Amino acid sequence: MKTNWFDKKVLVLGLSKSGIAAAKYLNKHGADVYITESRPREDKDSAVIEELEKSGIKVEMGAHSEDFIKDSYIAVTSPGIPPQSEIMQKLKNENIQVISEIELAFTQTLKPFVAITGTNGKTTTTALTAHILNTEFKAYPCGNYGVPPCDLLDVEVEVFVCECSSFQLEYSDAFQPQISVWTNFTPDHINWHGNLENYFNAKSKIFKSPTAPAFSILNAKDERLREFAKVCGGTVFMFAENLGENCCYVKDDAIYFKRGGIEEHIIDLKDCPMIGEHNYQNIECAVIAAKLEGVSNENIKNAIMSFKVPEHRLEKFAQKNGTVFYNDSKATNPEASLVAIRSFKEDENVVLIAGGRDKNTDLKEFDEACKKHIKTVILIGEAADRFEENLRSDGFNNIIRETTMQSAIDKSIELNPDVVLLSPACASFDMFSGYEERGKVFKEYVLSRL
Repeated sequence: MKTNWFDKKVLVLGLSKSGIAAAKYLNKHGADVYITESRPREDKDSAVIEELEKSGIKVEMGAHSEDFIKDSYIAVTSPGIPPQSEIMQKLKNENIQVISEIELAFTQTLKPFVAITGTNGKTTTTALTAHILNTEFKAYPCGNYGVPPCDLLDVEVEVFVCECSSFQLEYSDAFQPQISVWTNFTPDHINWHGNLENYFNAKSKIFKSPTAPAFSILNAKDERLREFAKVCGGTVFMFAENLGENCCYVKDDAIYFKRGGIEEHIIDLKDCPMIGEHNYQNIECAVIAAKLEGVSNENIKNAIMSFKVPEHRLEKFAQKNGTVFYNDSKATNPEASLVAIRSFKEDENVVLIAGGRDKNTDLKEFDEACKKHIKTVILIGEAADRFEENLRSDGFNNIIRETTMQSAIDKSIELNPDVVLLSPACASFDMFSGYEERGKVFKEYVLSRL
């Protein structure tokens, strides 16, 4: 039920994209809004703070003052603030309820949510699901990808397709999607959540009573999720295997959907613009969600074929003289790079550009995948020494060292391979401001050479 916000004091934690969206919505609907941000004010903040203050929103930077906190009806938090932080403990002691911006949006609309969570694959699945649903509905990607859902509350929306991080779900006790999707589960964000079980429990909220969805979509190849499927709420659909009466899977080089035991052909793999088992699983998730919303098979197939992969995620962006170029700059650890590396056939001539700021994670699986799927590894950045040492000790010796991204690209083109893949398996901060800049530099230089 929609809240009457008139004259209610609401505290917004964090001058973030989601915090600003929540503040603007609440202010528009009568709340007395206070934004509190722990970091010091910077020059880049001036324009947005001036805009907020002109509309009557109070903003403080560099502290969480008692004046801002006291008498708050509720607090809406940005996702980066952990439960063990001082401000969260203070709000708990003051008995002030804390919710996420996603939960705020959910409580203010009667429109359905498709919620997509998981350790990997959330963004691609969210973007594709929204793209397919848009063939028949006004569906918008939002949450951790796209815009904050609060920005859409005064827009004509029929379905919210919401990427949900574990940080957001931690503070979403009343959020009840119509469809909940869990792409996979691997250890991550342990420092933020405190332990692995807390991380799992945060994600599991949107699958269990009292906020169980009408439909749960889970990964059949993930052992823990396969077990969890026995206890989660709603009608369960599994993807990645032909398992039970409700599922989506690959068979005979095509993707099939099954509901109540009745099988339907959706699309041949050769017609899919994305490659690799992980992307086929992303497609399967989106297919199930679209079928449950009633989208026709024809519209699903056409939408998949026209879909553009989100930037920096095994993004095929160029081709020349038989060589295809992929930008997978988002792969900031070896586990993420493994997914990309294994997407290519063993008989393909693939050049991998890797390296950057080392996260010092184990490289055994990475090395073994390179031996099977990669012809040449070109190493750059701070991690190059350790990566070369590990690759050679595990029997992979076709290694080239370069000092810049540009020289690595020059060398890869000179080798005339089938594929040039940037999948660094490292953070980018030794040479770039982030993975986005790294991917942009890679793409721009490749395109300048073609």
